Amino acid sequence: MSNTVDNPFFARLWTVMSTHETDAIRRLRRENLAGLSGRILEVGAGTGTNFEFYPDTVTEVVAVEPERLLAGHAQRAAAAAPVPVTVSTGTVEQFLAAGNEPFDAVVCSLVLCSIENPNLVLQQLHSLLRPGGELRYLEHIASAGGRARLQKIADATVWPRLFGNCHTHRNTEDSIVGAGFAVSGARREWTMPRWLPLPVAEFAIGRAVKPV
Repeated sequence: MSNTVDNPFFARLWTVMSTHETDAIRRLRRENLAGLSGRILEVGAGTGTNFEFYPDTVTEVVAVEPERLLAGHAQRAAAAAPVPVTVSTGTVEQFLAAGNEPFDAVVCSLVLCSIENPNLVLQQLHSLLRPGGELRYLEHIASAGGRARLQKIADATVWPRLFGNCHTHRNTEDSIVGAGFAVSGARREWTMPRWLPLPVAEFAIGRAVKPV
């Protein structure tokens, strides 16, 4: 089985989108990484957009990005990062299966929507954290009402095929709790006007701790 993903349309699209992120999303990225220290695993690094925001208390970031073109961008971003970053080009499932030393924290930013089996991956991430370690997440999540109907239609049609297997109507925080994490300090925030008919306008940001 290949340890990389080749999705050139999505990779080019995401490269453009990640260089034109709104101030609101960049602010949330910075907030999501604030206060981290020690050894960090970042799942789905994309183009390496997070790297510039890691505080200097972080000693090492291992970033997993399986998409070939995005991994190339991430490796270049790693070279300019303020902390040591190593980019792994396999899938997160393969990385977890290989066995690794425990991490102090795991970072997931706009990635749990695209993992084929997020419940299983979250359970594996939980096992890879040291006791008391944190999962920091910034994810778009399932909305309610009319937007929920829009999300379900998007997920059942072209959205996952166009956007790298992204599923917009996922109850991500339920999956995090189900994997054994204790969620704290979580909130939801709109990064675009609520009246815009987009399935990915509402985000969840929070910290989830592996109990000691």
